[in-house]
Amino acid sequence: MNYRHGFHAGNFADVFKHALLVRLLVYLRRKETPFRVIETHAGEGAYDLSAEEAQRTLEWRGGVGRLADLSGASAEVRTLLAPYIDCLGPRDHEGKPALYPGSPSIAQKLMRP
Repeated sequence: MNYRHGFHAGNFADVFKHALLVRLLVYLRRKETPFRVIETHAGEGAYDLSAEEAQRTLEWRGGVGRLADLSGASAEVRTLLAPYIDCLGPRDHEGKPALYPGSPSIAQKLMRP
């Protein structure tokens, strides 16, 4: 099987996985003890959602694109997703980040200095 994640980056499964990863790392950072991140299924560090692969499937629209407007979401959901959304960086009107961060980028951003 020839799998290229660029076609699927930012889809609903990525949002679920990365939102959970962010919450776990935020929790682990609160503790004094050291921790290590080992990602067995990470792809590239970041994905250009304007690239041909992502534009061919547009799967990101059903994932990260749905987070462009959370005004209808409960305060609890917005609070829960806030650290993940912060990791996305600037986004356009469709909710598309300039570069969609993969697990390695997210982990690097949230590790302790």
